[in-house]
Amino acid sequence: MVNAVLKGQVLDAQANTGLSGVSVQIKGVTNGTTTDDHGAFTLYTGQKLPFTLVVSYIGYETQELVVDGSPVTIHLKEAFNQLNDVVVVGYGTQKRSDLTGSVASLPKEALNQQVSSFERLLQGAVPGVQITQTSGQPGSPVSVRIRGGNSITAGNEPLYVVDGFPIYNNNGDASAGVASGPNINALSGLNPSDIESIDVLKDASATAIYGSRGANGVVLITTKKGKAGRNVVTYDGSYGVQRVGNKVDVLTDAKQWALLKNDARVNAGKSPYYSDEELANLSGGTDWQEAAFRTAPAQNHQLTILGGDEKTHYTVSGNYYKQEGVLLNTDFERISGRLNLDRQVSTKFKVSANFTASKTNAQIAEDNIVRSLLLMPPTVPIWDANGAYTYQSAFETPLGNPIATLTQETNQSNTSRILGNAYGEYQIADGLTAKISFGADIINNKENRYIPTTLYQGANSNATGTAAVGAKTVSSWLNENTLSYVKTFGEKHTINAVIGFTQQAYRAETVTAGSQGFSTEQLTYNDLGSGVVYTKPTSGSSEWALNSFLARVNYSLDDKYLFTVTARADGSSRFGANHRWGYFPSAAFAWNASKERFLNLPDVINNLKLRLSAGLTGNQEIGVYQSLSTLASSTYFFGGATVIGYAPNRIGNPDLGWESTAQYDAGIDIALANSRFTFTVDAYYKHTSDLLLDVPLPYTTGQSTSLQNYGKVSNKGLEFALNSQNTSGAFNWSSALTFSLNRNKVLSLGEGVESIISGVSIAQVGQPLGSFYGLKTNGIFQLSDDIANLPVYLTKNQPGDQRYVDKNGDNVITTSGDRFILGNAQPKFLGGLSNNLSYKNVDLNILFQGSYGNKIFNQNKQQLEILSGQQNASITALDRWTPENQGNVIPRAYEDPAAEASDRYVEDASYLRLKNLTIGYTFPLHLLSTTSNAKLRIYVAAQNLITWTNYTSYDPEVSKNGQSTLTQGIDYGVYPNAKLFTGGINLTL
Repeated sequence: MVNAVLKGQVLDAQANTGLSGVSVQIKGVTNGTTTDDHGAFTLYTGQKLPFTLVVSYIGYETQELVVDGSPVTIHLKEAFNQLNDVVVVGYGTQKRSDLTGSVASLPKEALNQQVSSFERLLQGAVPGVQITQTSGQPGSPVSVRIRGGNSITAGNEPLYVVDGFPIYNNNGDASAGVASGPNINALSGLNPSDIESIDVLKDASATAIYGSRGANGVVLITTKKGKAGRNVVTYDGSYGVQRVGNKVDVLTDAKQWALLKNDARVNAGKSPYYSDEELANLSGGTDWQEAAFRTAPAQNHQLTILGGDEKTHYTVSGNYYKQEGVLLNTDFERISGRLNLDRQVSTKFKVSANFTASKTNAQIAEDNIVRSLLLMPPTVPIWDANGAYTYQSAFETPLGNPIATLTQETNQSNTSRILGNAYGEYQIADGLTAKISFGADIINNKENRYIPTTLYQGANSNATGTAAVGAKTVSSWLNENTLSYVKTFGEKHTINAVIGFTQQAYRAETVTAGSQGFSTEQLTYNDLGSGVVYTKPTSGSSEWALNSFLARVNYSLDDKYLFTVTARADGSSRFGANHRWGYFPSAAFAWNASKERFLNLPDVINNLKLRLSAGLTGNQEIGVYQSLSTLASSTYFFGGATVIGYAPNRIGNPDLGWESTAQYDAGIDIALANSRFTFTVDAYYKHTSDLLLDVPLPYTTGQSTSLQNYGKVSNKGLEFALNSQNTSGAFNWSSALTFSLNRNKVLSLGEGVESIISGVSIAQVGQPLGSFYGLKTNGIFQLSDDIANLPVYLTKNQPGDQRYVDKNGDNVITTSGDRFILGNAQPKFLGGLSNNLSYKNVDLNILFQGSYGNKIFNQNKQQLEILSGQQNASITALDRWTPENQGNVIPRAYEDPAAEASDRYVEDASYLRLKNLTIGYTFPLHLLSTTSNAKLRIYVAAQNLITWTNYTSYDPEVSKNGQSTLTQGIDYGVYPNAKLFTGGINLTL
């Protein structure tokens, strides 16, 4: 019997949705077809029954089945073999099995989290990558370290490449310098929902193609693209609420604080502030944190339309994201749109364009808000007797009313960003392709600030209102020209090569203006000309340019022996005339040992690959014009008049050059049990030399420092990644475990220099960056101590005062001779564990993420344990030393103590966090639509649900100084992180 027509449908085995573009072939003959938008197919066979169908689709297991002519329904399972996955690398793509360098990819499940910026998705999901949420302010930046920090004063953030356009996350690009508080993340305008994949390049073999910008790693972002024969409309919407995860324990009882106040005055030889009658009448107290924190909503709405035919692919998307902060009157809002378009003009010519535009608006909590919330005494009311906000604290340390500041001050940052590039690709000959691309990145930021007359800020009164406006425009353009060659010779030799020339230029312009003394406050910052007193305006511009030549050759011999050689030459305007060009080579080798017959590996081992790489990368992230002699304006009086003149403010250094990082990597990739288990381990060593440091100059030069190349830093570490895929009937379970450790050390700071000290932070030869420096406590002076013969701190010691260790033995405690290294902010190891489970229509995602061994200098605690009675205090003040309570931990109250940096405030910041928990349900298709591709998923999710830690302040994931490496790990008045509880829907049509 001969069958003429066979009909059927191909479905995703897990989602039960139709798969379009699936190849359906008759085994042994050329007859075949592909499925339509709904997964259906009609095959004209002319074959005798029965015959065998071969059904194949990228990313799914190929299936063979015998058919008898009846309509068939075929369920394809996703392929667990990641070795054939295509990975984005610099200026091209490769199969994972062909990689010689260290490249990690973000699991697709991680892209489903609701975040304001995509860098947060990497946390716990990629080994060797440390992500720190430096502030809980909505839209605030994160700090990203790939294999540790290389530099002390230059940039340590990775390079981001979005659809081929390189971006360094300089958050100053999105700040005109007027708003107070953390800068808004410059990358937050890029919508995470538009991202298809994120690949992280870590070793020199992978990053050297980016030369002078590859030392800190490279993060490649690819946005979603349409596919032929499939038109899909998706809507993702979610709404959630946030609340602060933890509060700092301070005194909220007015009587307890009043007793502390009296105690401090009496110990200072003064009379009590509160009488016995006043103490008896005190009750209650102001909980400033309770008044400032709120349950805050967050919402996200994403509409995406993608599809295409054989020649044209398109993606159109729009997004609205709004996150209100857990502090009153703080928020972040983003509106964005994206258009991606690919067109196969002819068999040899292809064009593509990627374009995104976004607008973000943020109301920022000013720098001192959280500090004021903690230090404001509970005896100060929020409102006075007339119902108006209390102006300030009545005590010796004047603090403005933080609730009034939050609700009445304008402190805005508004940013527009347009990022786009277009390219044309022409196949000159078989395997030889030319590509020319042009792109631009334009950022416009406007910041507005207005402080009304009702507020008291810091130590100064603004009796007439103060307004300021700033604007910053940043533009960058890029042109890249490459030739790529891909060719297989015979059955064993394959070459994949690329050469190119690129050029990029950058320009920034800033202007600020302000005034005060307004007759009316209704116009706030919108009428600076009506102010009586003008503040000095500022303006400025800066430029840099980078020209580059690049080349890379990948050679494969019999798919067993893989070689990569990369070189890049960069010429940067940022460096001196004698060192403007830098050269960055790398080489790598990989051995697919599992393909060697003589090894006779067990069948359970599907892949065993050994990798070695070495190379040199650079760092150019310093300010512009640093190598040039420059002048600065100065105001002085001459002839009875004010005159503006110019004087030298920098000595030129024509020899200023790159920071260079040499990196060596050895790795093993293993796949087991039909690739259901994959394991990757990497060991690396990085050596950074010619650090860009400010070197002290003799006073006779007229300048204090000069930026020069001195010093060395090393990083060495291990990375592990274990992935598993498990399926049993309708049950699917995938898991991923990541673990990494990095050891950082300062090797040299230049001739004769042993340390660089910045406050409580120190960079010292032989120690890691981010180390803390201070005194070691030694208990409390007791009544029974021989105080006169013990080391003296300041001018005298009294019972109840803090004791310190006399390091140099001179019987006097000084910060110059008795400070110790007290720990450092770098973790001993980082880890993450994710599990994705599904059974029929139910899915569950769980992500744990943690850090171990890092320290934080808890400056909140330091300030709150100044038991002066002039500001609020920690709850530990209730256990302070008194003659009746002779403890050995908390010193006595005293009106004028010193805020000393000591080991008491260096705390263990290790933590384990349930970072994400999501439960979803996908409705059966027949309840929604007869269209097989349609589906509706509902879900509930929680972020930062539980944190296990011994840290005593708001959150152990914090750094007051943002992306700084030298002064990392300090917690002082930082906006706390929040928990987020979300419900949402995903609709696909």
